[in-house]
Amino acid sequence: MDSENGNPIFNARILLMNKIVYTNEDGWAPLDQNAINFKVSASGFQQSKIDEFHSAVKLKRIYKSIDEVKLTKVNISDIFEDVSKNYRKRYYAEPSLYDVIYKEKRSDNNKLYFLVIAETKLWSKSNYYNHNKSYDKNLQMQLNTLKYLKNKKSDSIFTAGTKEFSDESMGNYFFNFELERVLSHVRNKESKNSGWMIFEEGNEQLVTFTIKSGLGIEMEGEFKYNKVDKVITYFEVHYLQDQYPLMKRKTGEGEEYDYQLGNAILVFDFYKNGEVYVPALSRLEGNKYIAYYKGVKHERKISRELIYNTFKKSDEKGLNPKVDFTKNIWDNIPVNESKNTTILLSAEEQTFINRRLPDFGSK
Repeated sequence: MDSENGNPIFNARILLMNKIVYTNEDGWAPLDQNAINFKVSASGFQQSKIDEFHSAVKLKRIYKSIDEVKLTKVNISDIFEDVSKNYRKRYYAEPSLYDVIYKEKRSDNNKLYFLVIAETKLWSKSNYYNHNKSYDKNLQMQLNTLKYLKNKKSDSIFTAGTKEFSDESMGNYFFNFELERVLSHVRNKESKNSGWMIFEEGNEQLVTFTIKSGLGIEMEGEFKYNKVDKVITYFEVHYLQDQYPLMKRKTGEGEEYDYQLGNAILVFDFYKNGEVYVPALSRLEGNKYIAYYKGVKHERKISRELIYNTFKKSDEKGLNPKVDFTKNIWDNIPVNESKNTTILLSAEEQTFINRRLPDFGSK
């Protein structure tokens, strides 16, 4: 929780000896009471080392007021270009295997209509997205256990799940893909950008940035940069698109409706495992995506989060069985591996899971 106001901190990372967990929207994390000597960190807060288990952990803000911030100008273009160019040297770029908690949520007009939480295994050949390789040569997933899967059927034009993986939807799993996307805007001749270091702790710097692309896209965000290892350890970017004009789209049945782009957020978190940097979390969010359909305004929010609980070096054989990405992920058959994993639902998620829903499909 925030030491200043007691508010819960979402996505605080808890780094244990051989496992990583994150807090949910209510600030809770599944942690064994025997846990000792672990580190807790969150964006905007100072890292805290906990010697003995505490049920409540209070994190101090990096700064209490803007008057305390000492700004140092940073050339974000140079940092992004250098990290991108040397990506495979500074992040682990060999076959890897992870135990992952996969969570996906979708809401329409602030009401959840789809929720899935699953235990998966994720295999990556190089932790790097290669456009010239097939999906299987980039990423493979094994669906182990569906902990929760609930879909409220309604007349919403928004449907749950992904029926087909595009280059972008697969690339969104990889930080190098996002870094190149951001750089494509920075490199534009009409682009303007600025970066400011607002906090430094040890070898790590916290940098905020803004980008006004010549393509008409505005971005803002922050990242943590290890100035010794020359690695971005945390990256968060917001695509501000909700001022775009309405456009026309069609439903699967060919009905036309008005659609407005919303804002997108992408987050990537890394940690040092031994001498190599490996992923800890990736998150994709979308909000304020609006459709006007049959006289009704639908405001959509989506989120997809992957928590990489464990990491180990692997071989090039990949996973068997594995998810078929050419169809809806949740149409694949789980392996149902028996694991003792605790997943903490937020209050909103628990209410949605407990709620008895009418069978719209029978009408």
